[in-house]
Amino acid sequence: MGFSQFSHVPVLLDEAIEGLTIKENGIYVDGTAGGGGHSGEILKRLTTGKLISIDQDPDAIRTLTEKFKKNENSIIVKGNFADMKDLLELRGVGRVDGVLLDIGVSSHQLDTAERGFSFHEDAPLDMRMSQSGVTAEELVNTLPYEELRRIIAEYGEEKYASSIAKGIVAAREEKPITTTLQLAEIVKENVPQRVRRDGHPARKTFQAIRIAVNDELNVLSRGLDDAFKLLGKGGRLAVITFHSLEDRIVKQKMAGWCQGCICPKDFPVCVCGNKPKAKLVNKKPVCANETELAQNPRARSAKLRICEKI
Repeated sequence: MGFSQFSHVPVLLDEAIEGLTIKENGIYVDGTAGGGGHSGEILKRLTTGKLISIDQDPDAIRTLTEKFKKNENSIIVKGNFADMKDLLELRGVGRVDGVLLDIGVSSHQLDTAERGFSFHEDAPLDMRMSQSGVTAEELVNTLPYEELRRIIAEYGEEKYASSIAKGIVAAREEKPITTTLQLAEIVKENVPQRVRRDGHPARKTFQAIRIAVNDELNVLSRGLDDAFKLLGKGGRLAVITFHSLEDRIVKQKMAGWCQGCICPKDFPVCVCGNKPKAKLVNKKPVCANETELAQNPRARSAKLRICEKI
């Protein structure tokens, strides 16, 4: 796979960039830089500022390095955005003016069949964003039934999780499950007939296993905390999510930072002294408009939330 291939159609690009209110001399972080769509737009707005673009995918790092090699405002870092604070401290950066996170699988990862994210083409069951660590194949073949059921139910919000998990356990007793189409077929066989007609029945299970392989929800939670700690006063955090589990985590984190007094309702005066640390820039999440949806159907579930540190 040549590195020039790493393309990703950035979703809610203008809204996210606008939401960061970029100062030309500021320091910004693109925590999930991918093919550099958002990074490129931030860099255009900097004169003396710096942009730290982070990604854990070696393909992305090669693409970013090539794409921004002539840009002296660009710093490219291989790593996981959950470790953002440490990654930046190693480079002498302790405060930033804005952080952008675009959570989820990049179109490059989905479209490169051999990465094993997609159930449309046969490929090894991999799904690792960093191309290292435990694969989807290992999880599917070794996790006990109960853990598989929990992952598919929780991370996939799949109501047929128990029959799918049973189907996986039964199938792997006969032979190991090693490819994406094998897994997709097992899912299909273990959901009711009517569900098979409604989009691809394996979508939720694939999402669930991908989240488990990459520990995505814990990574998101840690990454949000790190990003918020790094923000200076007036700094902004913009987060784009693609499914309800992620959006819920972002919404709750931001609500927590924006909350003032946490004393019980019946206390006559505040004794906790808790002051809001942030304010929401948009009360409701920003979603893609009709034009963007027509160009990029993947934007349908995207939500952008922005908060500002006070």
